Amino acid sequence: MQKEPVMTSSERSLHHLEKIVALGALAAVFALAIGFAQAADAGAESKKTATKLPGRSEEVYLRSAVVLVQDAASGETLFAKNQAAVLPIASITKLMTAIVVLDSGINLEQRVVISGEDYDMLKGSRSRLRPGTVLTRDELLLLALMSSENRAAASLGRTFPGGTEAFVAAMNAKSAALGMLDTRFVDATGLSAANVSSARDLARLVAAAHEHARIREYSTRESATVQAFGRPLAYRNTNGLVRDSHWEIGLSKTGYISEAGRCLVMRVRMASREVTVVLLDSWGRLSRVGDANRIKKWLESSSAAGPRG
Repeated sequence: MQKEPVMTSSERSLHHLEKIVALGALAAVFALAIGFAQAADAGAESKKTATKLPGRSEEVYLRSAVVLVQDAASGETLFAKNQAAVLPIASITKLMTAIVVLDSGINLEQRVVISGEDYDMLKGSRSRLRPGTVLTRDELLLLALMSSENRAAASLGRTFPGGTEAFVAAMNAKSAALGMLDTRFVDATGLSAANVSSARDLARLVAAAHEHARIREYSTRESATVQAFGRPLAYRNTNGLVRDSHWEIGLSKTGYISEAGRCLVMRVRMASREVTVVLLDSWGRLSRVGDANRIKKWLESSSAAGPRG
């Protein structure tokens, strides 16, 4: 009977090493397979969220998760993507803040002192309006609309008759009166993700805000300077498109918190018509502006092409 060969210690070590190498190779193949699967999923997700504009031969995609383009005069929907989705709206909230302030008839020349109560304890956002800064309510309204100043908006709610609670109640009452059934407000700034709405509701909000000359002017002003503690504070509009001569913007508001992504609503003249544009949850810092430019080019090229058929 033939004896089984006895392995030396060096042969046993080599055999053990071969097993380790084989297992490592298997793990690498497995990891690579998972990586390919994840990349495929990411690509599928990208295609799912980016939507091609209709009627264009080239690949032109909108990167915002929610899009609504509407004829402001007739209400006709020119393009829509997830317009019924209810999402956080960030500082788009400040349009309703402005409407409530203006509808109330409260004295806009009254001087308001910025308080520690106006600090953002939720997101920790920064502001150059230090406690003790004294501005008129009109100046606070300008900063809230033009540069999305959170302490300015918070102070408008806090100094409203009845305080912040009464102010938020007035915001929700106005929302209901406008037929904004998907909308709920919990603060005057939009810093809370509980401020939610849909694109179709925000089109109603833009229409209501556009009726106020102050909102039209302040939300589209390029820059402004206010005096605080005897020193000038310069602010710029958060929507760079208002400084672009190729755009005719009649109303504008940007918004951003992490839960909402980059948001933008506008009333703008495009292709010889007044159009409402709503963009919610854009992917990156420049995506909402890119989408707005793509929509403008799409409408203008469609208009130039004339009717089909």
